[in-house]
Amino acid sequence: MFGYDATIFLVLIGSAIVMYAQYKVQSTFNKYNEMESQNRMSGRQAASQILQSADLNQVAVEQVAGHLTDHYDPRSKVLRLSQSTYNETSIAAIAVAAHETGHALQDKEGYAFLKFRSLIAPAAQIGSSLAVPMMLLGWVLNIFSLVNLGIIAFGLVLLFQVITLPVEFNASSRALTMLENQQLVTAEELPAAKKVLNAAAFTYIAATLNSALTLLRFILISRRRN
Repeated sequence: MFGYDATIFLVLIGSAIVMYAQYKVQSTFNKYNEMESQNRMSGRQAASQILQSADLNQVAVEQVAGHLTDHYDPRSKVLRLSQSTYNETSIAAIAVAAHETGHALQDKEGYAFLKFRSLIAPAAQIGSSLAVPMMLLGWVLNIFSLVNLGIIAFGLVLLFQVITLPVEFNASSRALTMLENQQLVTAEELPAAKKVLNAAAFTYIAATLNSALTLLRFILISRRRN
């Protein structure tokens, strides 16, 4: 895209980290998705029990298409579990479902990082769409103010990802507490659930590192061309 230069190695490093994280989460989930939980509870049942215990009966639990597409929608108050989680009774499915209910608990309590992430999400989405086109156009037309705007726009994407980290870590911490306190998994199964959650958390760390390295590359290229 920018011709050969040494900064391409930043992109290669970031891509390698992301690919490893994706491999790690897939292999870990697949491993523990084959291990049936002793209580035979499905992801949907686990999520429903946690929501009920937290007096969050207004939060609906729905199935959504895809693999590991689980998420909580704070706007519609809906917890959406993927096909690999909703009806599955594995340790992995219960762990993922508990993690997503952690976000519902954050929403109920007004967790600061979740509110801040929701606040900057629209700007980050715009930045994700316009950052690279603005920089490319700025370099082609030698309008470096446009390049700088593109860098700022990409910085918003990185800021969103940085704020996402404590949101995800906190949700996983809540999940482990709920899994243990509500005996959704046994004490012997808890370490396996923790491995699933840690692997998922690593994907967010990898994405953030990748964006940070990409932003660094954009800044280095911009300084060299100015």
